[in-house]
Amino acid sequence: MNVDRAVFVLAGSMVLLSAALVWLVSPYWLLLTGFVGLNMLQAAFTGFCPAAAIFGKLGLKAGCAFAGPASRG
Repeated sequence: MNVDRAVFVLAGSMVLLSAALVWLVSPYWLLLTGFVGLNMLQAAFTGFCPAAAIFGKLGLKAGCAFAGPASRG
C-alpha cells in the first residue's frame, strides 16, 4: 500500500464513521464530515496533506498524488 491509497482509506473511513455517528449519536458529528471534506479540498489545492505526511514518516511508499513538486513534472 502506498501513501495515496492509505489517505483514501483513512478519508473514506472517517466519512463513513461520521455518517454512522450522525445516525446513531448526534447530528453534530457532521462537523467531522465537514472537517474531512475541507482537509481533502485544501490538499487538492496545496498538495499538503497531514495524513500523507504521517503515513510517509511511518514508512509507506509515496504515490503520485502526494509525492512532492519535483515528481509532478
